[in-house]
Amino acid sequence: MSQHASLKGSGKITSKRNVLKRFERVDLLQKRGEWKEGNRGLGLKKTKPEA
Repeated sequence: MSQHASLKGSGKITSKRNVLKRFERVDLLQKRGEWKEGNRGLGLKKTKPEA
């Protein structure tokens, strides 16, 4: 029996995510120079992923 196309492995999924995890947002803010050491990870600015 064959497997349905929607059940294939996640390695095939390469769609662009539009939501970043908290650590990704902190890394992005650090690259942009908008993050100071000692800031808290709560209430972060909204960020868009780099293209």
